[in-house]
Amino acid sequence: MTHSPSSTPDVMLCPPDKRREALLQLAAAHDAEQQAALSTALKSMSTASDEEWQGLLVSYQEGQIKGAIWVQPLPENMAQLWLPLPGVEAEQIHALLRAAHAWVKTHNIRLCHLELPPQACVSEALLVEHGMLRLACLEHLTGNSHRRLAMNEAMPLSLQPFGELPEPEQLALLAAVGQDSLDSRPLRDVLSIKELLAGFYQQDPQAPQHWYAVGYQGGVVGVLLLAPRPALGRWELMLMGLIPGWRGQGLGRSLLNKALELAQQAGVQAVMLAVDNVNLPAKRLYQQAGFVRYAQQRLLAWKGDGEKGEAPK
Repeated sequence: MTHSPSSTPDVMLCPPDKRREALLQLAAAHDAEQQAALSTALKSMSTASDEEWQGLLVSYQEGQIKGAIWVQPLPENMAQLWLPLPGVEAEQIHALLRAAHAWVKTHNIRLCHLELPPQACVSEALLVEHGMLRLACLEHLTGNSHRRLAMNEAMPLSLQPFGELPEPEQLALLAAVGQDSLDSRPLRDVLSIKELLAGFYQQDPQAPQHWYAVGYQGGVVGVLLLAPRPALGRWELMLMGLIPGWRGQGLGRSLLNKALELAQQAGVQAVMLAVDNVNLPAKRLYQQAGFVRYAQQRLLAWKGDGEKGEAPK
């Protein structure tokens, strides 16, 4: 327990018998847009040990829980941060953020991130004050799987299951697709290709079932990662990219049509995706295909002290 003057909140690891009360002090527990994600996170912790729950921190004042913050452990020594309820006093928020940041550094977490919606209770400036890096501003788009982009000429693409590629080829392909990409450049500077791949696996329980290496004219030219989201009745386009030598030739239009076709064949009406706000060429392509924005979020993170690591197999 942190000993501090009586005017300052005490922050401590949440006792096991107080977890439910603490979790209800998180903003996501009272936000309809975040509740599903929080529920999924809690399901993943259903068999977690007390040690794995040590990132759940609470602030006490006069013997009562006044606020909570959660550093949720993720695979490959990553973590996600869940913020306190709106309306928590400023000194409580500062104390919780200091304690969470210290916990991340003590446990050498490679990257502890959060997506900050516009209505979040803690401002971006406050998080940056507590050492968070701005990684990206993401626009979340949704489109109809029945829509197709017009093509001047047919560009027949082939799809090879991504999982059939040897791991070195998977990593080399992702590295090539990421070269000079406008999406989340600061994130790519922080994480290795192995860690990025591990992050995609963590986001998609069915992976790599709907993941593909994209072929054209006898060679591999890109990658397409799709993820069913049954709870939302949609598919997510997690990653769609071409290696630099094949960009600007209309293959992106053909590849997006292929992604929409796969979703439609699976009986899914809507496809969603997130695109970096600075990636204007990709945004134009999605808009031409009828995608519209339904949310915007900023991606922030605490970065660990270590260098880029290799994710375990």
